[in-house]
Amino acid sequence: MANLLIVGMGDVARRALPLLRGHWRVLALVRDAAAAARAREGGAVPLLADLDDAASLRRCAGLADVVWITAPPPASGTVDSRMRNLLAALARGGRPPRRLCYIGTTGVYGDCNGAWLDETRAPAPQSARAWRRLDAERRLRAFAMAHGCALSILRAGGIYARERLPLKRLLQDIPLIAHAQDSLVNHIHADDLARACVAALQARVGGIRVYNACDDLPCGISAWYGLLAAALQLPLPPLLGREQVRQRVRPELWSFMAESRRIRNRRLRQELGVDLRYADVGQFAAELAASADPHAGFSS
Repeated sequence: MANLLIVGMGDVARRALPLLRGHWRVLALVRDAAAAARAREGGAVPLLADLDDAASLRRCAGLADVVWITAPPPASGTVDSRMRNLLAALARGGRPPRRLCYIGTTGVYGDCNGAWLDETRAPAPQSARAWRRLDAERRLRAFAMAHGCALSILRAGGIYARERLPLKRLLQDIPLIAHAQDSLVNHIHADDLARACVAALQARVGGIRVYNACDDLPCGISAWYGLLAAALQLPLPPLLGREQVRQRVRPELWSFMAESRRIRNRRLRQELGVDLRYADVGQFAAELAASADPHAGFSS
């Protein structure tokens, strides 16, 4: 049985584990004992290492046939030093993986003023966070070309699930942009993203391929919060003009709110054959509102 190495045992990876076992011997790169225990619980073999410590990654060389990278880049700067450390380790030993899969972000497209776009749109990052993600993509492309391995990059929209909703913003009454001026974004449920990644890992196509991993219908940011507020019977924060909101929120938060784009996911649907459980956030909100206890299981 071939070895699959998961780099970053986070929420999406844990959701995918039941779909991965039986197809691969699953290894998980983890930083500490607690993460190692969670990996074992999910049926993965933990491998203690730290992406910020290049020396600790040496044991990854020649270990995996397939590598799935879900770990985020560092919190600052414009380059992903963690990705560079990992790829340097994977290049050692003369046996690089034959397939790589990476969860990136639609943030690399930058602000598109609400225009529709697909994977042929040239990236235009407008934040250091997005530049780090694009740097990771470029490092992966160079590695795949140099070593002849397949690469799938899944640019994820806003990831959500019942356990990972932005409730703090509702509870803190942080203002939102008025609907007529609001930014448009796409989302994806964590379960749908996990299944999309499994499909990419199992794909037989070679070369380098980018997929927009998002739902079918873009939604205004304020409309999304409105759906959540209605489902949870919470008050909606004030709706203000764009400039008023920009002046009242942190620059880091405004960098998310300011960018507007509508994303097509045709490749995800047609090439990977992903059937989304939640084709738009409205489906999730309706299910949430209809549940017996809509507040159960939340972390804010």
